[in-house]
Amino acid sequence: MTSRDDSHTPATFAHWLKEQLRLHRYADRGGQTRFAADSGISPATVSRLLRGDGLPDLRTLNALSEALQVPLSEILVRAGVLSPEDLARTATRPIHPESITPTQAARELGITSPEGVKAFERMVNGLRATEPDDKRASG
Repeated sequence: MTSRDDSHTPATFAHWLKEQLRLHRYADRGGQTRFAADSGISPATVSRLLRGDGLPDLRTLNALSEALQVPLSEILVRAGVLSPEDLARTATRPIHPESITPTQAARELGITSPEGVKAFERMVNGLRATEPDDKRASG
C-alpha cells in the first residue's frame, strides 16, 4: 500500500461527513442523533467523527456507506484508509476467495487462444506434479 494521502485526514473526513449529513437532511437540530439511530452507529462515534477525532473502524465505515448510500470504496479513500492509487490497483485485480483453475488463470493473464490455454494448463499441471502431495491444489 502507498503512503497515507495527506489530503485525507480526520479533519477532512469530518468536513466531508458534515456535508454528507447536510445533503441527507441530517443538518437540522437533532439530525446527528437521528443519523446515529438510522445508521446504527453510536451517537458518541458520530460526534467523534464530526469533531475530527480519529478515524472510524471498518464496521463504522461500512455502516456509513450503507446509511449515506456512498460506495464503501469512496469512503475508504475519504477516510484515508486507501489512496486513490491503491483503489485503482484493487479495481484491476479480481478477488478470488478460492483458488482459480489453470484455465481461469490463463484467461486472466490474457491467454485466450485454445492452443495457448491448453499449453498453459499442461505447464501448470506439470509444475503441480513436482509439488509435495500436501501442497497440491485441486483444479
